[in-house]
Amino acid sequence: MCRKSLLFMKLILGSLVLTVLSGGLAAAETLSLEEVVQGLQNVYEQTTDLKANFAQEVVMSSVNRQERSEGTVYYKPPHRMLWDYKKPAAKKLIVNPDKAYLYVPGERAVYVQETARLFKSQLIVRLLNGIGKVAEDFRIAFADSGAPTDGEGNYRLVMTPKKADLGVDKIFVTLHRDDFTIIQCRFTDVYGNRTTVQFRNIKRNTQLSDKLFQFKPPAKTDVYPLP
Repeated sequence: MCRKSLLFMKLILGSLVLTVLSGGLAAAETLSLEEVVQGLQNVYEQTTDLKANFAQEVVMSSVNRQERSEGTVYYKPPHRMLWDYKKPAAKKLIVNPDKAYLYVPGERAVYVQETARLFKSQLIVRLLNGIGKVAEDFRIAFADSGAPTDGEGNYRLVMTPKKADLGVDKIFVTLHRDDFTIIQCRFTDVYGNRTTVQFRNIKRNTQLSDKLFQFKPPAKTDVYPLP
């Protein structure tokens, strides 16, 4: 798999966790694991679109280098996403039901891939189509059985995919104690690179337009098809 395809998959993994885990269920003082899982499922089924600010940090194990980026993510099922990066440099990942585009203005380049090829994982496709069941696709536990919440009462979970098609063994997430809004997710890929994504200002069901996920390469931009 080429470097650009791997970048696509990392961005999709981040959006997968955001999609499944963002939004609300009023929390009691301490909920059981079953109640938390049911809350996640309820939120997932009730999300028609969302917008959030994100900060992403990737630690590259091979070179021991850390990269940080910030921007805004938009999601609308099925298969519509926009990752609008602002820092450290502008770039966009635009996904619609037909094509996925990685636009890098600084390179005057657009990398294009068929959405069907991008979403090779059947698990991701089911989740983004609203068919998947959280408890059916993941083994879910509190990240620390002795302390299911952090010092502020936020829930810490570990999600283990039941199928080895996500490219990660585990996804660690922290959910806000009151409304189950995602605070942070973390995963390590097969190459040992650790990605941490933090989300804030999450807004759900705001009737995002499909036009937001359309893209036409600007003039004098090179277009590179990806396998």
